[in-house]
Amino acid sequence: MNVQQSMMTEALRRWRIIPVIVIDEPKNAVPLARALLAGGLPIAEITLRTSAALDALRRITQEQPEMFAGVGTVLNVRQAEQAHKAGAHFVISPGLNRAVVDYCLEHDVPVYPGVATASEIEAAIESGLTLLKLWPISTLGGVEYLNLLSGPFGGVEFNPSGGLTTTSFESYLALKNVVACGGSWMAPADWIAAKQFDRISAAVRDSVTKAARLTPARKTPTTPRPGIQEAARSR
Repeated sequence: MNVQQSMMTEALRRWRIIPVIVIDEPKNAVPLARALLAGGLPIAEITLRTSAALDALRRITQEQPEMFAGVGTVLNVRQAEQAHKAGAHFVISPGLNRAVVDYCLEHDVPVYPGVATASEIEAAIESGLTLLKLWPISTLGGVEYLNLLSGPFGGVEFNPSGGLTTTSFESYLALKNVVACGGSWMAPADWIAAKQFDRISAAVRDSVTKAARLTPARKTPTTPRPGIQEAARSR
């Protein structure tokens, strides 16, 4: 694991939640980032589901550098390259594309590919990755599926995503093989479009508080990146 991958993974262990963001207007990017920070969460996965995504990412990385702002829904190497050039702190993909993984590893970009089956997990392990997105967890079998995976894949950890809600994510964070949960429940697209940033901050704060009650998924002590101590103190 390279240094950047290790640092990003430790951030996920610390905060344990990944807001999955769909944004249509780049001008909403910075207010959104500030809303997330105000709620105590310096992480955002900007999905490539809209044409505004990369512009939104650039604005966040330039104006809120304390954020761990990454890109999701990365389907090919071209998108991974665009994300890297836009300043992404990490890349998340819905599936296991070896070309995307190889590009990210070669360029020291933390990458968390999606898996759904034992064969895909084994392929990810062959690439040297042991923290993977598990998607879509709600249709794969939920908590029971993660418990089953802990048997043959004791050294692998997961960021489950897909169908999680404000009432369900805690049950996943309680599992030993889960590092962080991804979802849009804290900042859905319609809240962002309506500029309901106070509402987003409140939802984030509630989720951060719930996550903090659970045992942190840390293997080693985490030292926050410069600039994010304020977000940590707000927890």
